Amino acid sequence: MRLEEHVLRAATATPDAVAVCGPDACLTYRELNARADELAAGLRALGVDAGDRVVLWLPKSAFGVAVTQAVLRLGAAYVPVDPRVPALRTAALIGDCAPAAVVTTAGRATDLAGQTALPPVLVGHDDLARWDLAPAPRPPRPSTRDVDLAYVLYTSGSTGNPKGVCVSHSAASAFVDWAADEIGLTGGDRLANHAPLQFDLSVFDLFAAFRAGGSVHLVPESTPARNLVRFIDDHAITVWYSVPSALTMMIEFGRLLDHDRLPLRTVVFAGEPFPIEHLRALRQRWPALDLYNFYGPTETNVCAFHRVGAIPADRTTAVPIGTAAAGDEIWAVRPDGTITEPGEEGELMVAGPTLMTGYLNAEPLHGPYATGDVVRRLSDCAFEYVGRRDHMVKVRGYRVEPAEIEAALHAHPDVVEAAVVVTGTGHRARLRAWVRTRSGHPLPLGEVKPFLAQRLAPHLVPDSIRTIDRLPRTPNDKIDRRALVENHTTAGRDGL
Repeated sequence: MRLEEHVLRAATATPDAVAVCGPDACLTYRELNARADELAAGLRALGVDAGDRVVLWLPKSAFGVAVTQAVLRLGAAYVPVDPRVPALRTAALIGDCAPAAVVTTAGRATDLAGQTALPPVLVGHDDLARWDLAPAPRPPRPSTRDVDLAYVLYTSGSTGNPKGVCVSHSAASAFVDWAADEIGLTGGDRLANHAPLQFDLSVFDLFAAFRAGGSVHLVPESTPARNLVRFIDDHAITVWYSVPSALTMMIEFGRLLDHDRLPLRTVVFAGEPFPIEHLRALRQRWPALDLYNFYGPTETNVCAFHRVGAIPADRTTAVPIGTAAAGDEIWAVRPDGTITEPGEEGELMVAGPTLMTGYLNAEPLHGPYATGDVVRRLSDCAFEYVGRRDHMVKVRGYRVEPAEIEAALHAHPDVVEAAVVVTGTGHRARLRAWVRTRSGHPLPLGEVKPFLAQRLAPHLVPDSIRTIDRLPRTPNDKIDRRALVENHTTAGRDGL
């Protein structure tokens, strides 16, 4: 089944049920369906057709969700861009994905106009309740297939540039259908959407809710952690899905464990290891709560899961990533390509229906996907996460390739060398950068931070940037990142 069909069905079966609530509006399935048709007509008038891509540079909103439905109804694929990123970076992504149209707000459209030659732009007013739409009939449904592209999500790239992960309707639906059935979603469930649209966690929030005929409630951008528990109460959320960093902050700052009752029945976490002491506390405080650890890179959405039961008191490491999900196959291989035995470590491989079609502007994916994650095979055919084969890291659930940040630093005229590492874990993880300059002087933070903010997504801008006379090296003359982590409080000089 294609992703847009869930709203079409619910609009017939339960038209007056709430579909989506955002900071801008609450829409029933009838209203979401009508708005999606209206926006689809507007996009079709701009020339959007089946097989095209449409960039969405919008704040999180109920009407923004209607835009995704409109794009899918035309047989096109949506490409969400972080609404916080600057116009320069958005223009670069537009240039990379060559969309048939861009959907954005009036202010953002003005910012983009000076950056790049734009395709047609559909402009919404700041509240997104009004659009610059010419009257147009509802476009006919195109002839489509489940293997067609549904969306493209950009992730941090090891080459120094972000790369677009292309996901088909069939791949997304394989995950959505499995997850909705595993969790037992019904029309009475109320899901929270904490993740932004450009983050793959949003796929479950939106489409699993629509599949079940339930409702999805959009957490406003930049909501403080201390207010997330209140959001759950205020919206009677039954299913919550987020990165462990958010849940940890909800425990530490939102008094999640102090509540006498919660509407929640299920909590799902993904994107990074959950600190075991916090997960154990959550398990003990709410023993009836269904807890799931979902695992998978953007390229597979979710390919493994673990249902968390009682956590032994002597366990000091994160819970396993578990066993294969959604009809996928997972296994681990040694460096020579042979399959690991129980107790051995190896690189996790994935094959199956949730896999991406490939990266945008690259050859399609053929065969299994090598995740780059090092896992340990357990005796029960489950796996636990050990680390990475490369320098890729996770910061508050976001995938971060240091090479992309280093490339942006190298673009600064005074930077000769740059290295980026992460210190700390969970919500205390911080990106640290070291540079060697041509002038020998520290980079002024008031200059370099805005410089990077024009080139990087907000979660990629380093928390600190220090100038060093010489970057430490390994015997193989590679940058010694471990030495930088171990000495991050003393190595280098800060700019002003």
